[in-house]
Amino acid sequence: MQIGVPTETVPGERRVALVPETVGRIAKAGSSVLVQRGAGSAASFTDDAYEAAGATIAADAAEVYAKSEFIAKVARPTDAELALMRPGQTLLAFLAPLGDPQSVEKYAAAKITALSMDAIPRTTRAQSMDALSSQANIAGYKAVLIAATELPHFFPMLTTAAGTIRPSKAFVLGAGVAGLQAIATARRLGAVVSGFDTRAVVKEQVQSLGATFLELDLGVDAAGAGGYAKALTPEQEAKQQQLLADYIHGMDVVITTAAVPGRRAPVLIIEEAVSGMKPGSVIVDLAAETGGNCALTEPGQVVRKHDVTIVGTTNIPSTMPNDASQLYARNIFALLALIAKDGVLNLDMSDEIIAGTTLVKDGEIVHEPTKAALAGSNA
Repeated sequence: MQIGVPTETVPGERRVALVPETVGRIAKAGSSVLVQRGAGSAASFTDDAYEAAGATIAADAAEVYAKSEFIAKVARPTDAELALMRPGQTLLAFLAPLGDPQSVEKYAAAKITALSMDAIPRTTRAQSMDALSSQANIAGYKAVLIAATELPHFFPMLTTAAGTIRPSKAFVLGAGVAGLQAIATARRLGAVVSGFDTRAVVKEQVQSLGATFLELDLGVDAAGAGGYAKALTPEQEAKQQQLLADYIHGMDVVITTAAVPGRRAPVLIIEEAVSGMKPGSVIVDLAAETGGNCALTEPGQVVRKHDVTIVGTTNIPSTMPNDASQLYARNIFALLALIAKDGVLNLDMSDEIIAGTTLVKDGEIVHEPTKAALAGSNA
C-alpha cells in the first residue's frame, strides 16, 4: 500500500501527518510512503530526512493523490483537495464529523473511505492511537506559556533584595488531558494552582498534581461517556457561571479547556466574571475553536476586555509543529498497525476501534453517531 502525505493547505496549519521516524517504521511494516516536496518544512522535517527514512518525494499534491492508495493528513481536506481524490482511495485526518456532519456526505459522494482521527474511541486499547489526547497535551502545556507571556507578573514567588514578589494564582477549568497538563505546567512554573471539573472523579488527579480542587455544588456529576463531560441543564449552567464568577475574581490566570463533543463549547465565564478580575489578568481559552468557554472570547484573536487579556488563539498544537507532528504520526502508525497487515488495508468493522474511526466505507456512511447527527439536522 502506498501512503501519500500532502502538504497541509489550511492557513496556519504547520503540522505534517507523518514524520521521518514513522516513515521508516511504515516501510518495515510493508507499506511505502510518498511525501509532497516541502510537506514537513514548517515542522522542521526536511525532504532529505524523509528520503533517508525511505520515503519518495513527490513534486506536488496532484502527484501524491494520483499515486497513493491511502492519504494521511492532519486537517480535513478542502474541496480542492477532495477533488483530487478518486473512488476507492482512503483518507485519514482530523475530520470532525460531529462538528460538521454534512462534510461527511461529501466523502460519501466522492466514493472514498474516510477515517477520522478524532473519532477513535477513548478506550485503554486505543490509547496509543488517541490523537486528540496527544494534541491536547501540547495545547495544555502551551496555554500556560502563552499566559505567562501575556501576564505582567511572575508565575513563581520570588524573594529578592528589593522585596518579595507573590506567586500568581492560576485556575484551570476542565481537568481532561489539556487541563491536567496545564495544571502540571503552571505548578512547575511556580504558580498557586486550582482546578475545576464537573466530573467529581477527576478530583484526585487534580490534587495529585499539587493543585486545589474547587468543589461547586451543582447537584449533579456530569461525567459522560468516553471520559468526556456531559452537558448541564440551563439552570445548572447558570448556577455554575455565577459560582465560578465569584471564584475567578481572585485569579491572575484562567485557562479553560471544557468541551462537549459535537456541540458548542459551554460558556463558563460570563462577562461579569471578566469585569471583576484584576487588571492585567489573563484568560487563555482552549475551547475557542468551538465558540469558547468565555463569553468575550473572539476565536483566532487576542483581545483586551475590562483590562483583561483574553487569548482565543486556535489550533495551538500547530504552534509546536515538530513535537505535535511526531506524536500525531505515532498515533497514525499505531492505527495503521491495526488496519493494515503486510501493507494491505483491511477494515474489520467488527472491531470497535475500526468501527468507531471509520466514517465512510467505499462511499457509504457507516459511522452511527454521524448518521444520527445527519438525521437530526435533516429532521
